Amino acid sequence: MIFVKQADLKEGMRLAKPIYDKKGVLLYERDSKLTRQGIESVHNFNIIGLYILEPAEPLPPLSEEDILFEKFQTVSTFTIQDEWKSIREKNKAPGIPSLVSQIIKNYGRLDHKINFVQSLRSQEDKHYKHCLNVAILCAIISHKMNIKLTEQNETITSALLHDIGKLDIPQEIEKNNGKLSEQDMDAISKYEALGFQYIEHTFESSPNIRRIAQQAQRQLVAVRKGNVDPKAKMSVGAKILMVADKFDSITAMNEHAEPTSEISAVRYLLEHPDEYDSIVVDALVDSINLLVPGCTVELTNGEKGLVISENPRNVLKPVVLTFSDNSIVDLGQELIYGNLDVKDVMKTMDNRVSIDRGAMESMFGGKKDSKEEPMEAIDPSALVE
Repeated sequence: MIFVKQADLKEGMRLAKPIYDKKGVLLYERDSKLTRQGIESVHNFNIIGLYILEPAEPLPPLSEEDILFEKFQTVSTFTIQDEWKSIREKNKAPGIPSLVSQIIKNYGRLDHKINFVQSLRSQEDKHYKHCLNVAILCAIISHKMNIKLTEQNETITSALLHDIGKLDIPQEIEKNNGKLSEQDMDAISKYEALGFQYIEHTFESSPNIRRIAQQAQRQLVAVRKGNVDPKAKMSVGAKILMVADKFDSITAMNEHAEPTSEISAVRYLLEHPDEYDSIVVDALVDSINLLVPGCTVELTNGEKGLVISENPRNVLKPVVLTFSDNSIVDLGQELIYGNLDVKDVMKTMDNRVSIDRGAMESMFGGKKDSKEEPMEAIDPSALVE
């Protein structure tokens, strides 16, 4: 799977990911071939590019839950865009409570881990998509931590709005993404702080929504400047928001750089307990799929292998079958393997775990879970063949 910019799209290219409109209507089905009309539509929709399957590449499996997740991301992004506009113009957010309820219903009550699939972001929609993903992460983390429904609701609402002030950041600073100076960072912090006024005026009866966002923002600024106070008083919601914000920021797809893998992001969070609450990070680890059986990994000694069993006590130390000599290594046995653990995983372009199912089936004689089968093809729109 490769990412192809808008200007480089050609007729006949096979789509790797489905594309939906703002109402969730399927515009492009996976494995469809682009037509001239389809390429023109990409220009009209201002999509910066598409994920394309290479000529001989088979269609990767995608569970129904993954498909619904991506569809929900698309529809909800447009909802957030409309709500932010209403907040900035009228100090009203009539659709936010409904969106929060949907997020809790879909992701705040799960009894299993999910695949947290990232979507590509452009300059135009990156803040909306970031806040949506942070809200979803807050929902699954807060559920795992078993916090009260009222606090969960406030935390998710805060997550949906915490970057609203960034819409006012000047374009000259936005274009420096990835190469921000100290002066740029200070300016961004000021715009973030101005955004809290929108939240305060819109949710006057719920001051905790603004308080959670502001506490998290102040601590994140302190992290950037290297003067974190580990004893700073913070609400549970702010601690959750901080972890969710950082995790999504460094694993996000964007037009400037390839993302950090989820396992590298988790490693970073675990290595900075003074900045990111370890209880919250553990709840994140227990909520999303990271090192599932079948994914290929690189160990800290340079060896590569296949995960055959997770370690519920330490996500970085699963049981691995090494490729060099086909030996089974239980990284959890620290008396034998010491500090050896997983350095990173092999990922697809959209940051989904690459799983060697053939190797798993030949080893264990099993079949892949039926949920992993691709959905039956849907009739493509007129935009594609």
